[in-house]
Amino acid sequence: MALPLDTSAITHGIQLAVAPVFLLTAVSGMIGAVAGRLARIIDRARVVEDRARVNIEPEFLARAYKELADLRLRGRLANGCIALLTLCAFLIGTTIILLFLGETTDFQSSRLAVGGFLAGVACFLLALVCFLTETLLATRLLDFHMLQQEVEGKQP
Repeated sequence: MALPLDTSAITHGIQLAVAPVFLLTAVSGMIGAVAGRLARIIDRARVVEDRARVNIEPEFLARAYKELADLRLRGRLANGCIALLTLCAFLIGTTIILLFLGETTDFQSSRLAVGGFLAGVACFLLALVCFLTETLLATRLLDFHMLQQEVEGKQP
């Protein structure tokens, strides 16, 4: 099947596809940031778990198990965020293909392209909510145990 090459249609198709490409750039940056956070969560969980294996002090073990549970929740949020961002990238990539095909062929893709783009943006927004939740949890979970002892009058 030979496609007629209309250079103005191809140029217009490329122009239509450029806007969603900027969103893909943002998505890839977010995936990198969240993957870095996930790596730090995993590293911290390994450290806490290793320390808990050699320590038998009940207070320390209780804090370690609580921190591990918090890290698991943060890890799940980061994984959910990466999954949503990946789905967003897939939907935006599909939108780019549909826009280009719709512009260069007789394929009527405008409704599919709009639906794919809106679904991609919705995934991106949900990923941002996951990211915000994970960062809020991370800052809420900061344990200033030494400072708490100092405030209570107990020097370490």
